[in-house]
Amino acid sequence: MSSIPGMDKKPVRGYASVEAKVKKSLKSRKRKEIGFRMMGVTAISIAVLLVGILFASILSRGLPAFWQTQIDLEITFDPEVIQIELPPVRSAFATPAEYQNARNNWVNELIFVDFNGLLLNGIANHIPEAAQNETAALALITSGEFFALRDMLAANPDIVGQTVRLSLLTDANVDVWLKGNIDRSLPDDRQQLMPETRAWADQLFEQGVIKNRFSTALFMNPDSRSSLASAGLAGAFVGSLFMMMIVILLAVPIGVATAIYLEEFAPKNRITDLIEVNINNLAAVPSIVFGILGAAVFILWFKLPMSAPVVGGLVLSLMTLPTVIIATRSTLKAIPPSIREGAMALGASKVQAITGHVLPLAIPGILTASILGVAQALGETAPLLLIGMSAFVAQIPQSPFDQSTALPVQIFLWQGNELRNFFEGRTSAAIIVLLALMLSLNSLAIWLRKKFETRW
Repeated sequence: MSSIPGMDKKPVRGYASVEAKVKKSLKSRKRKEIGFRMMGVTAISIAVLLVGILFASILSRGLPAFWQTQIDLEITFDPEVIQIELPPVRSAFATPAEYQNARNNWVNELIFVDFNGLLLNGIANHIPEAAQNETAALALITSGEFFALRDMLAANPDIVGQTVRLSLLTDANVDVWLKGNIDRSLPDDRQQLMPETRAWADQLFEQGVIKNRFSTALFMNPDSRSSLASAGLAGAFVGSLFMMMIVILLAVPIGVATAIYLEEFAPKNRITDLIEVNINNLAAVPSIVFGILGAAVFILWFKLPMSAPVVGGLVLSLMTLPTVIIATRSTLKAIPPSIREGAMALGASKVQAITGHVLPLAIPGILTASILGVAQALGETAPLLLIGMSAFVAQIPQSPFDQSTALPVQIFLWQGNELRNFFEGRTSAAIIVLLALMLSLNSLAIWLRKKFETRW
């Protein structure tokens, strides 16, 4: 059998040493690759661990704040205590303004009713000695419940003479005392509550008169300074909602239209290059600069009201525009040129090719860019501080032109409250609400992208 040509030749001189060097080099490269992978896994693990610690800290402090102590009392609307006139009846000759004015005057007179006496009688049903110490007894209940009884009477004057079982919010200091958020061993001169109030709070909690329930006040009430336990996020939430509506109506369509024009129709010259550079620079400008711009332009020049969601929405729209434009352009660039060329080869105009073929394929990316831009605007705080949205507002805004605050600003305000034992948890609870909204928006962006994604 003939041998294969070349098999009988001797190895090239130095082949063994070259082979050894190659094997050594491969081992070294494999070690470096394994080391590089381990570094990546370690970095990701540390990042996940730090984020986990952050979320665990927020959840551990914030979740208990979603539950708040409430006291169950039977309140008798005693006719001897509530000596008021009957509410005004609208006559056929009275205008709506006249009737409303008479109604408001009647409601204002209700403030002279001794509602504290009604609350004291309700407490005395469980603790008879509380009737001799009105100050210590009423310290169990937050002051905002005085107005809650007034509003209840104003809404239903027929309640006079009836006994109603109500769940009332306890005072903020009572809440932190019962939850153990204050050192019980501190001397009396360093305690916020009187000794009688502390003893009665513990007694009523053991009897089940005071219970820890889910706090609807956190979501239904606006902020409050006179009744801290009644402070809620309703005003800030509605203010953020108005601002996000303005951002969606202004920043999203303008940003998408700008991106389409610059990417598909604008000529490539120095002017468009300058515009593109400025858009990229605006995306990196600190958000507080947009707040200064908004205060100077919208408030000083256009005389729009301070602390109004309309100004906040305009400022956040300016800040969100570069993000939407850049992300939308990146989506349009990812569409293969063959889509445009194929449509135009079949007789479609450039506008028809863009609107009928390119944009449908770019919808997932455009929706994602828009939602992420809105989510970014939702969490901004610095520009809102400069346009006055850090002012205390005790009412829920009825329109974008009413004074309001926003969720990030409300977190900022609560964080600096002097009653830290109570508002530290309240602040973390507000952060959880804000994070839940932002995570929901990001999840919606991912879902829309997957739903409308088209492969080509």
